[in-house]
Amino acid sequence: MILINATHINLYHVCKRELWLHYHGVRMEYNSDLVAEGKLLGELSYPERSEKYTELQVGNIKIDYYDARNKVVHEIKKSDKVDYAHQAQVKYYLYRLLLAGIEGATGILEYPSLRQKEQVLLEKEDVEKIQDWEKEIQAICMSDQCPPVIHAKICRSCSYCDFCYIDEED
Repeated sequence: MILINATHINLYHVCKRELWLHYHGVRMEYNSDLVAEGKLLGELSYPERSEKYTELQVGNIKIDYYDARNKVVHEIKKSDKVDYAHQAQVKYYLYRLLLAGIEGATGILEYPSLRQKEQVLLEKEDVEKIQDWEKEIQAICMSDQCPPVIHAKICRSCSYCDFCYIDEED
């Protein structure tokens, strides 16, 4: 049994292989300029954020920016290329808040470089979906076999690209 966090939820929706590799300690993010750029964007886009919102720990889940007064989770992302994964991650935060007794929380996905914001709500049907995601994540991570390469367009900008395609010819 693994402790699932929001990163697992995000990776589950983007690439099952990356999820498995991440869980098994194969980390390539340190090698990625895009990952570094995303972190820097989050830090520089809203410098007052740390004063305005609090960091919240809910079990093993850490929410970086939580507006406790209005019960809003703020999540900053560089690009909306995998928006569905970002939504799933925020829904997972909202789900975990609900399990902790915080009802009615909402989320806002913020894309500062696109100057866009998107509200995220946890619907009743999402709870069952999330529980299914957790079961599938458990199965993927506990498997002895790494999932296959997905050969998707997003692979080109992934920090694991070189790792996954090392045997491929150009």
